[in-house]
Amino acid sequence: MKFLKYILTGIFFGIVMAKSEAISWYRIQEMFRFQSFHMYGIIGTAVVLGALAVYLIKKFQVRDLHKEPITFKDKDMSWRKYLFGGTIFGLGWALTGACPGPIFVNIGYGFVGMILVALGAVSGTFIYGVIKDNLPH
Repeated sequence: MKFLKYILTGIFFGIVMAKSEAISWYRIQEMFRFQSFHMYGIIGTAVVLGALAVYLIKKFQVRDLHKEPITFKDKDMSWRKYLFGGTIFGLGWALTGACPGPIFVNIGYGFVGMILVALGAVSGTFIYGVIKDNLPH
């Protein structure tokens, strides 16, 4: 019961992703071919809502569940690492037809081939964690 709220949030996320067609390989293909605004609208809405949430968290000094203040640290905006990381992420997204969230939604939807994609994503994340101290950041 301790993790029920996280399970319910995940189920809700999956339903929203499926109903908005954000898990559709065809919608993602349309986006990368600049044939449809659908995915750009979803991503744009997420960016606007995220920015609004951060603004409200800062303005009202919202605290987390442990009553600790939520803080945001400035990031190093070195364009090279974002260009490199974004290129790898974009290539993976274009080749598999899914970014990290929808991978698991697609598995739940019954697309068994996405298990291989999930294993690749988790393996890549693990390998990065192992070698990150030896990479130029």
